[in-house]
Amino acid sequence: MSAVVAGVDEAGLGPLLGPLAIGYCALRLPHGGADPWQLLARSVAREPAKSERRIVVADSKRVFRRTPAGERRLELTALAFLALARGSGGPPAAARDVLFGALRPAADLLARHPWYEDLPPVPRAVAPGTLEIAVARLGRTLAEAGAAVLAAGVRLVPAGELNASWAATGNKADTVWERTLEVLRHLWDRYGEDGVEVCADLQGGRSHYGPLLARGFPAALVRRLREDRLLSSYELAERDEAARRGWLPRRMTVEFRAKGEEHSFAVALASCLAKYARETAMAGFNRYFLLRQPGLRPTAGYTTDGRRWLAEAAPALAAGGVAPDAIVRTR
Repeated sequence: MSAVVAGVDEAGLGPLLGPLAIGYCALRLPHGGADPWQLLARSVAREPAKSERRIVVADSKRVFRRTPAGERRLELTALAFLALARGSGGPPAAARDVLFGALRPAADLLARHPWYEDLPPVPRAVAPGTLEIAVARLGRTLAEAGAAVLAAGVRLVPAGELNASWAATGNKADTVWERTLEVLRHLWDRYGEDGVEVCADLQGGRSHYGPLLARGFPAALVRRLREDRLLSSYELAERDEAARRGWLPRRMTVEFRAKGEEHSFAVALASCLAKYARETAMAGFNRYFLLRQPGLRPTAGYTTDGRRWLAEAAPALAAGGVAPDAIVRTR
């Protein structure tokens, strides 16, 4: 019997500049317990050194290096799976399609970050022909294995939204949880009738998620399966009124696992999607300010280089008319 598995992971929680990205994906596998790394071995590698012509799916820290080869490797992974999730739509041709899919910030909040209005095209590092071949090969391998990519995307959280949430909650972990919960609800709504199995990386130092899930899913009964410092897992089942109304009750298992990307293909893929979205967003950020200050060196937004960039970008910031809290994180 086929199974639906999903993964959730984030990139960009620690930087000074730029967004947080929460990546997610959902895959249909031919049976429960199937290992996608084995099923897709003809087209997918787990180690960059062994990738050659194959797509690499692993923790984004292993897939990506800030080198031309690392940029190509990450982009090929993200765009190939995004292409298959889009079906006949093919690979995204615009960066907005990468950053803003089924889940997105509110329009008025996004408007406070003008660099998202004129993003660079994608792909940026991979030749279109190479991407087309990789997508076709991966699609054939999935079909032969009886598997499919159901969803792939990100919930991008711009700096202004992060700052507003931190001011409201006073807690960084609560902010990340609320955005992760958006992704979990999306997976529940779309795949709950299939009994989706979700794996996510641990949320900071938390090991108790039952009350959080109960508040986030008021229409579900939440049963704890396991809770410890390495793995916390839960079963969610839609309450009886769903059946009385003639609905197919939704079910979902959710596990929060230390080093989830090492254990779960779906979490590793979500990690790559999140990292690619973060890099794409920063490319738009750098492009916006470079147009206003030619010669300004780009930044990846991490603390030390972010401070360097803020000092060098003073003229562009003064002329840009962008609120400081849409650029610099307060936590």
